[in-house]
Amino acid sequence: MDLKNLYKKFHSKIQKRKLEFKNNRNDKQKILKELCFCLLTPQSKALNCWSAVEELFKNGFPNVEEKKIKEILSSKVRFHNNKTKYLLEVAKNFDLIYKIINKNLEPQVLREILIREIKGLGYKEASHFLRNIGYSFDLAILDRHIIKNLLKLKVINKIPKSLTKKEYLKIEKKFVKYSKKMKIPPVDLDLLFWALQTGCVFK
Repeated sequence: MDLKNLYKKFHSKIQKRKLEFKNNRNDKQKILKELCFCLLTPQSKALNCWSAVEELFKNGFPNVEEKKIKEILSSKVRFHNNKTKYLLEVAKNFDLIYKIINKNLEPQVLREILIREIKGLGYKEASHFLRNIGYSFDLAILDRHIIKNLLKLKVINKIPKSLTKKEYLKIEKKFVKYSKKMKIPPVDLDLLFWALQTGCVFK
């Protein structure tokens, strides 16, 4: 895998996407949208998740009946019943979440708080959320595509059966170390892996 040349190919699109993430940081509604998106992503396709978020907000989310949320999610994401509950809870507590985000805590500290306070948010989803609102570009979003690429590049020697906190943080260190070695920032490397998988730079 010739990462250096592939990085050159996607570089400008990656920088454009990062600028969009940074701009999300100052928009309360965009922060809520990104949080909803990240809550929907487990075991579901990212493009479908974003489509669901767009539809929810067109229908006036968070002022949407539970039945309508389920209806929108049911055709786009897996586990729509649980995810409906997560979205309703996030909407109810969002003012508090927003205050916490604006305390300018260290990214790792904020990630731990978000995981503790928000149902449905694990290390991958919390890292993804903080990246998408431009809060931190140094956390790893360890989904199955990233892990497969890390295995292919021999950054890790096996795919873990489950990503416990300990395992996640261990692989995250290796990911960050590899990004330094390649002189490709962690956020750029993540978006590059995504582009290699799908042909586009998404979120």
